[in-house]
Amino acid sequence: MTKRLKRSEVTSEMTWDLSALFKSDEDFKKALEVAKSDAEKIKLFKGSLTHDACNLYKAIESLENLIISLDALGTYVSLLESVDGANTSYQELAMNFEAVATEISAGLTFYDNEIMSITKEEYKQLFINEPKLEVYRVYLEDIFTQKEFKLSDDTEETLAALGEITGAPYRTYSTSKSADMQFDSFKDSKGNLLPNSFALFEGKYEFSEDSVTRKNAYESFNKTLNKYKNTYASIYSTEIKKQVTLSKLRGYASVTDMLLKPQKVTNEMYHRQIDVIYKELAPHMHKFAKLIKNELKLEKVHFYDLKAPLDTTFNPSATYEEARDIVIKSLGIMGDDYTDIIKKAFNERWIDYSDNEGKSTGAFCASPYAAHPYILLTFQNNMRDAFTLTHELGHACHFYLANKEQRCFNTEPSTYGVEAPSTMNEMLLGRYLLKTTSEPKMKKWVILQFLGTYYHNFVTHLLEAAFQRKVYAYAEEGRPLTAKLLCDSKLEVLRGFWGDSVEIDEDAGMTWMRQPHYYMGLYPYTYSAGLTASTAVSEMMFTEGKPAVDRWIKMLKTGGKEKPLELLKIAGMDLTSDEPVQKAVKFVGSLIDQLIELS
Repeated sequence: MTKRLKRSEVTSEMTWDLSALFKSDEDFKKALEVAKSDAEKIKLFKGSLTHDACNLYKAIESLENLIISLDALGTYVSLLESVDGANTSYQELAMNFEAVATEISAGLTFYDNEIMSITKEEYKQLFINEPKLEVYRVYLEDIFTQKEFKLSDDTEETLAALGEITGAPYRTYSTSKSADMQFDSFKDSKGNLLPNSFALFEGKYEFSEDSVTRKNAYESFNKTLNKYKNTYASIYSTEIKKQVTLSKLRGYASVTDMLLKPQKVTNEMYHRQIDVIYKELAPHMHKFAKLIKNELKLEKVHFYDLKAPLDTTFNPSATYEEARDIVIKSLGIMGDDYTDIIKKAFNERWIDYSDNEGKSTGAFCASPYAAHPYILLTFQNNMRDAFTLTHELGHACHFYLANKEQRCFNTEPSTYGVEAPSTMNEMLLGRYLLKTTSEPKMKKWVILQFLGTYYHNFVTHLLEAAFQRKVYAYAEEGRPLTAKLLCDSKLEVLRGFWGDSVEIDEDAGMTWMRQPHYYMGLYPYTYSAGLTASTAVSEMMFTEGKPAVDRWIKMLKTGGKEKPLELLKIAGMDLTSDEPVQKAVKFVGSLIDQLIELS
C-alpha cells in the first residue's frame, strides 16, 4: 500500500494558490480586524435605513462590501481546513473567524426588520427617489417579499436566538450517523472478513463486483439501521413538525409553499419535476434492471444490486495532464472565452488535486466574490476523475462569469438550477469521448458514466423527493410520523418505481435513514432540475451551434438576477411544460438502448 503524503510533502503544482484571497495568515488576521471595525461603522445606520433612499443605498453598499470581505475570510479558512483538517493553526483561524462572523451577523439583523417595516408605496418610491438602488433590487425584493410572512420583531428575534435549538434535529442526526453507528463485519465470497461503515458501504461495497460482498454488506448495514429506526423517526419527525409549524405561524398556504419561496419556484414546476420523471423514466429503468440481471447472470435483481458494475474489465486511466487536455478539448464548443477561463483555472492553480493526510473527501467548488473560484478534488489517475474535474469546472466558470458581471447580491442563482452548469460540462465531455472513439469498450464505458450521472440525479435523488413529498403531506394531515409509516412510505415509492423488475425487500424501506437531504428543505428534487436543463441545452448546442452556446453563456453571466424560469428562458428552455423533462427522460432511454446494443 502506497503511503499517503503529509500536506507538507505535496508539491505546490498539485495544490491551490490562496494568495488571491490572502498572501499570508497575518494578512488574514488583519483583514478580520478590519471587518470587525467595518461592522461597527455599519451599525450606525440602525434606525435610519429607510429615512431616505440615498441613505439606504449607502447602507446597502457598506453591507455589500462587508459581506464580500466576510466571504473571502470564510472561504480562506474553509479551504485551509479542507486540505489539512488536523492542522491546529488552521482550526484556530477558523474558530476565530466563526466567532467574529457570528457576532457581526447578530448585530446586523436590523437591515431586514427595517426594510420590511415600510409600506408597498414607500418601497416603490425608493427606486424613484434613488435610481442607483436598482442594482440592489434583487436583494431588497428578497427581503421585502417576506413581509407578509414576517412575525413580530420580538418573535423573530426569539426564533433567531433559538437557532441552535431549531437546528438540533440535523446536528443530532449527523452526529449519530458519524459517531455512534457501529456495523458488524461481514465475509466476502472468499471468506475474508471485511469491516463495514457508512462510508465503506455507500462508497465501496454497493459498487462491488462480488455479489456476496454486496449482499452481506447490505445485511450488515441494515442490521444497524434497524436498531436506530425509531430514534431517527423521532428526530426526522421533529424536523418536519418544525417546518410545518413555522409555515402555519407565518401564514403560508402549505409547508411546500414556504420551502419553495426562497428557491423562487412554483408548485407546478416542483410537482412536474417529480411526477414526469417518476412515471416516464420507470419503464426505461426496468430495461436497465433487466440488463443488470443478464450481464451479471443474476436470478433476481435485488435492491443492493442496482449499483453493481456492469463491466469490470475496462477502466481507462488518465494522468491529470491528460484529463486537463481532454476536458479543454471537450469544452471547445463553448468558445474561446469559456475555455480561457478553464485554462486560467489550471495555469493559475485554482485546483487542489493532491491526495494527502487530513484532506477532505469528495469534491467541491468555492467561488469567493473577491477572488476567483477554487476547486478541491482528489485525482486518482483515472478517466472517471475527468468527469468530476469538468463538473466542478462547470461550477467555477458559472460563478466566475456571474461574479464578473453582477453585483455581489445578484450572483447566487436558485438551487433549482445550480447544478445545470456543472452537469452541462459532463454532457459535453461524454459526447466528446463518444465522438472521438470507435472502440466498443470505451463507448460502453462512457455510456455507463452518463448513466451513473442520471442514476444519481434522476433516480436516487428523485425518489428521495417523491418520498419527501409524501412525508410533508402526512405531516400536514396530522399523521404521526412513526418509523413504520416512514419505512412503508419509502417502500411504496421504491416499489412503485421499480415494479417487478427489482426485488425490493423490507429493509430497503430504511433507505430514508441514509440521507441528510431531508433536513435541507426541498432540496432533493433540484438535482434532476439542473440535469434536465443541461440535457436539453447540450442537445441545442449540437443542433444549433453558436446561438445556443451564446444563450447559455448569457444565462451564466446573469447569475441570480432572475428567477429560475426566466433564467432558463434566456438559455432557450421553457419549463412551463412537460416537454424538457420528457426529452431528458427520452435521452436516458436512448443511452440504455445503446448500452444494450453494446452488451
